[in-house]
Amino acid sequence: MTTPTATAPDRTVSLREVGPARRGTRPDEVVIALSPAFAGHFSKTIVDVPHAEVLRQLLAGIEEQGVTARLVRVIDTADLAAISHTAARLSGSGISVGVLSRGTTMIHQKDLPRLSNLELFPQSPLLDAPVFRMIGSNAAQYAKGEHPQPVPTRNDQMARPRWQAKAALLHLKEFDCIEAGRDPVEVEAVFSRGTTG
Repeated sequence: MTTPTATAPDRTVSLREVGPARRGTRPDEVVIALSPAFAGHFSKTIVDVPHAEVLRQLLAGIEEQGVTARLVRVIDTADLAAISHTAARLSGSGISVGVLSRGTTMIHQKDLPRLSNLELFPQSPLLDAPVFRMIGSNAAQYAKGEHPQPVPTRNDQMARPRWQAKAALLHLKEFDCIEAGRDPVEVEAVFSRGTTG
């Protein structure tokens, strides 16, 4: 069995701020909303999937459906529902994917209540590159008005107790990166190859 990082272990990503996040006008766009510490303070998920690979797979899944993607960093909260809902309201299609640094992910729709969602992936230790690609694909299908089958994910009853302490620590560090009162910003992903040795 290969590890989730086996596909591109030396790829890195940095996020370049390009300006305030505005409401999109394209009906064929999905906004990917990133948490305050994603590809900044942290560079990998809780199970060491590089953030570069998470983004690469989400973008590929969206693009394969003929839909465009836009990246936004939500800086004033580390709450996944709030991040995802904010992004859905910014998306031209009304569909977003919210991602926390540790990997927890959600597909949201603008006309749903903040604490509702289209699909939730709460067990971040079980999310790998193929799952992130399927999440991107499903988000794009929702943006096109389709009704895809939910992304199949593994379920491990021991994942929560096994990873709970690390998840809590990562959440606290993510919380430290919050900039209260700051509006979301549009960002551009800059991918590069890391150095080995």
